[in-house]
Amino acid sequence: MVPMTKAVAISAVLTILPYTSAKLADRGRFEAAKKQRQGGRRIVAQPRKTLPIEGPKYRATRKHNFKEDVSVSAPSYQADTRIGGVRRPTEVVDSPEQFRRQLSSQLTGCCYNYQSYSAMDMCAMYGNDCESGEQPSHDSGDEECSQAGLSFIGISFSVNTPTGNPYSYQLCDQFPMENLIDRNYDYVMSMDEDGWLVGGGYKSFDYSGKMPYIDSSHTELLRIGSLDPEYGGTSIEQVYSAMDSLSFPPFAVFPEYVKGGGGGGSGDGDNSVPSGDITLIVSIVDSYTDYGTYSTYDDFLDNLFDAMDAVGGGACMDDHDTDPHVSMARGVKFKSLTHQQKYFFQSNLEVAVWQSMYPKGVVIGSHGYAKFPPESKSAKKLYVGYGNLYFFFDRANITKAFLPNRDLTDKELGYATIYSSGNAGTYYEATTTIDFDYNKGSGSKDNSDQEYWEHNPYSWNAKMAKHDMTDGWDLPPGCEQEGETFLGIPLSQYSDSKLQGTKSFQDQFDFENLLDRNFTYIQKFGTNHGWLVGEEVGNGAGSIVDKDTAHIPLFYTGTLNTEMGGIDLKDLIKVVETIDFGELYIKPAFVFQDDDGSIKLQFEADASSALGYLYNSLCSMLGITWNYESPYNNLGLYSNCAMHAAGDRAKYGCGPDNANTGGFCPQMTLAYRVSFQSEEHAAKYLQRSNNYVDYWRSLYPSGVAVGTSKFCPHGGCLALFLQRQDPLMIFSPNQAGSWIEFMGGTVAPTISPAPTYSGGCDDIRNSKLDKCYRKKHARKASAIAWDALGKVGQLSLFLLFFMASTLTLSIFHARARNRKNDGESYLSFFIRDMRGEGKKRKKKLRKKIGKGTLDQDLLEDEQADNKIRTVPARPGKLALSHKKSKRSSTPSFDPDVTPRASGKPRRRPNSGDRSRSATAYANVSAKPKKDTSNSRRQLV
Repeated sequence: MVPMTKAVAISAVLTILPYTSAKLADRGRFEAAKKQRQGGRRIVAQPRKTLPIEGPKYRATRKHNFKEDVSVSAPSYQADTRIGGVRRPTEVVDSPEQFRRQLSSQLTGCCYNYQSYSAMDMCAMYGNDCESGEQPSHDSGDEECSQAGLSFIGISFSVNTPTGNPYSYQLCDQFPMENLIDRNYDYVMSMDEDGWLVGGGYKSFDYSGKMPYIDSSHTELLRIGSLDPEYGGTSIEQVYSAMDSLSFPPFAVFPEYVKGGGGGGSGDGDNSVPSGDITLIVSIVDSYTDYGTYSTYDDFLDNLFDAMDAVGGGACMDDHDTDPHVSMARGVKFKSLTHQQKYFFQSNLEVAVWQSMYPKGVVIGSHGYAKFPPESKSAKKLYVGYGNLYFFFDRANITKAFLPNRDLTDKELGYATIYSSGNAGTYYEATTTIDFDYNKGSGSKDNSDQEYWEHNPYSWNAKMAKHDMTDGWDLPPGCEQEGETFLGIPLSQYSDSKLQGTKSFQDQFDFENLLDRNFTYIQKFGTNHGWLVGEEVGNGAGSIVDKDTAHIPLFYTGTLNTEMGGIDLKDLIKVVETIDFGELYIKPAFVFQDDDGSIKLQFEADASSALGYLYNSLCSMLGITWNYESPYNNLGLYSNCAMHAAGDRAKYGCGPDNANTGGFCPQMTLAYRVSFQSEEHAAKYLQRSNNYVDYWRSLYPSGVAVGTSKFCPHGGCLALFLQRQDPLMIFSPNQAGSWIEFMGGTVAPTISPAPTYSGGCDDIRNSKLDKCYRKKHARKASAIAWDALGKVGQLSLFLLFFMASTLTLSIFHARARNRKNDGESYLSFFIRDMRGEGKKRKKKLRKKIGKGTLDQDLLEDEQADNKIRTVPARPGKLALSHKKSKRSSTPSFDPDVTPRASGKPRRRPNSGDRSRSATAYANVSAKPKKDTSNSRRQLV
C-alpha cells in the first residue's frame, strides 16, 4: 500500500462521495459515456431476426462481435490506492515486482478489468441476452387475470411422523403416506430442493439438505388462484364467505395408483438421467341421495361455483374443478430403470393394501387436534374430525378448515379408524399382488416398452455444479445420496415485509429494487416458490412465504451422510477452518434469465480475486477425484459427493476471461421459472433491473466485502449452508475464527485453530478466536453454577425464594397488625420497628420500675417486725402490664406461698449496675407467722 498525503486522501474521499450518495443512474448517461469511450463509433449488430436466439452459436456470435469492438478500450489498473474498499486506477503495471504486488493485493479486491462496462455490456460478454426479451410467455389468455396464483380449496393428507418435521399436521389417519416415499434413497438418486412433499416433511437437520418444510400433501378440488382482486383474483374474505354459505357431506376418497412421468427439468439430455414427477392419483367417491340425479360431489361443485360468483370471485379462478391427485415429488431421478420399476411396484403394492382396506373409499380425517394457521395467536387447538375441507393459502399453509354438515355414520367411522386402531395388519398380510394397471400417464409407458437406461456416474462433469435447483442432480462416482449443503456468501436482509426470522447479513445491496412484487412484468412463477429474497406474508400469488434466502453458492459439498459417500459435518467444518482466505469481494455484473427460466443476478467471475482463490482451495482440498486429479488436505477428510472436481479451478469457470468449462460462476437466484406477460415485458424488466445494477457497479467499481456492524463487521465472510434457508456456520477471513449462526441465533465459537498472529490474545486480530474469546468473556462462577442447576433446579430455587418471601411477608403482616399504633400505617410501623424504638422503650421502663419504691413501701412494716430482708417478686412484664391496665395498686396475697431464700449474702448494688434489680437478697432465719396481721405481701 503506497502511503498517501493528507491532500491526496481528501481528494480521494471527495472522488468517492458522488458514488456513495448517487441515485439510480440515467440510462442515457451510460450510453453517452460508452459512445465517448468508443470514439463516437456505434456497434453495428446484425438484425435480431437473423441471429440465433439460443444455444452455443448465439453465444459465440454475441461474444465475438462484442469483444472485437469494445475490448480494446479496457484500461489498465494497479491496486495500490484504496479508500474505504474502493480502488482507483493509477499507473500501468510494468515491472514484475509491481505485478506481484498487484496480484497479492487482489485478495482484498476484485474485478478491475471491466470497471467501465455497463451491465448490458457484461451480459453480452457472458453469453446471455438481456435486451431482446425473447422469453417464453405463459399468458393464460384471460385479459382480466394479470396475476396467476396457487391458492386452492382441497383435502389434506398430511401426517406427522418421527422422521419428519415435528410441526407437520396429523390430518390423515387413513393413508400412511410415509410408506410411499423413499427416504432412504434405495431407488431414488435425487430430486428438487423440496424433496418429498408427503410423508411428514423434513427436519432442519437432514442428510439430504432438503428444505425443512412441513408435510404439504393434499389434493386440490378448486384452484382459487390469485388472492389480489386488483389483478383479477379473489380475496380470502370472499373465499371464506362463499364456503361458509355451503353445506356439504363428508366426501370419501379412493386411492387409485402411483404414477411417474411428466415434469422433467433442465438436467435432461443425451447423457443425463431422465427426471419426472411422482404423483398419487385419487378419486372422489360418488354418492347419491334419494331421487338424486347428480352425485353429492357434483352438487357441491355446482354450489361452490355459484357461491364464488355470488361473492364476486375473480377471473383468475379456474373454470372447472381439478382432477384429484397428490403431488409427491418433482424433478425425481432414479438410479436406473430397474430401480424405477422396483419403486413403483413397492409404492403401488402399498396402494393395493389401501384399496383392500377401503374398497368403497374412506373419509379422510383424524381424531387429533390442530389450529389453523399454525402460528395463530390462539393457543387452543381444535378437534380435527373427519371429512373437512381446507383453504390452502399456499401448499404449506392451511388457514381455515370447513366442517361437513354431519358426523360419520358408524360404518363410515369404522372404516376411517381401521389403520389408527391397529387393525391393518391382516390387510398387509393378505395383499401380495397388484390387481390394477399403474403404468399410466405421461412418461409411464409399459415396462416392456421402455428402453433400458442407467445412471453412469462417469458421465458427470464439472459444469454440473451450475445446477437448476428445481431438478435432481446427476451424482458423481461413489456417491449414493444427493445433498444440498454448500459453502457460499450470505446476502439476506431483514425487512418488515418479510418474515420475522430473516436476519441481515449485509447492508450493501438492497435486492428489493430488482423485484416485481406488483406483477407489472411477470405473469407467474413456475413453482410454489415466489421471490427467493423474501416473500411477503399474504402475497396475492399464493407463493410459499419464505424468508429472505439470498446467497451466492460457491461450492456444493453434497450430502453429509458418510454411509452414502458424503463427509461428516464436523469434519467438513474442520477442513474449511484450515483454509486461510482473504476478504471475499463481490461485484454485481447483470440480471438475466437463464435457459431454465430462472431470474438470476450474475456477479463478476474474477479468477484472481479472493473468491477465486478460495474456490481453488476448496476444489483441491474437498473436490472429488476426477481426470487423474485427487484432493488433498492435512486432515485426510474427503467426500465422494462434492459437485466439484479436485482439478477444477476458477479460471475454468464462466466469464469472458475464463474457459467456461468449470463450476466457478458466482450467481444469486432471484426466482425460479418465471413467466413474463410478453417479450416486451421481459425486456423492460431486464432493462429496469440492469439500470440499478449499473448504479451498484458505479458505487463499488472494485467490488465490496459485504457485512454489517453486527455480522462480519470487517466484511467478506464465508458461510456453510445446510440448505439455502439458513446458514449454519460462519468463517471469518484470514482465519480469524468461526461461529455458529442458525435460524437467527448466534452461538459462541466452539472449534477453531490456535491464535493465527503472533502476540496471542493481546493482538486484536486474534480476538475472534475461541481461545481468546473465552479468555476475554470468561463467565462468572455464579453464572456457571446457575446454569449447572438446570431448568428443574432453577425452578426449585425460584419456588423456594418465592415461598420464603411470602412467609416473611405474612409474619410481618401479623406482627404489624398486633403491635402498630392506632392510625399508624404499615410502612411507618416497619420503619419504627427497624429502628428498634420499641426495644429501647421497653428497656427504659424496666429500669424505671426497678428503681421505684413500691416494693419498699409494701414491705416496710413486715421487715421492721421480723428484722429480716425478704425477697420481693421481680418486676417484669406482669408488673408493666399491671401498670398499663391501671388495675388496683393493692398487691394480692397468697398465704400458702413460701418465699425462696437465696444462698448468697445480700449485696448492695452500686449506681453503675443499671441492668439488674435494685432489690437486695437476704437469708431467711425464721418462718413467718401465718396469723399475723402484718403479713408479708408479694407482687405477683
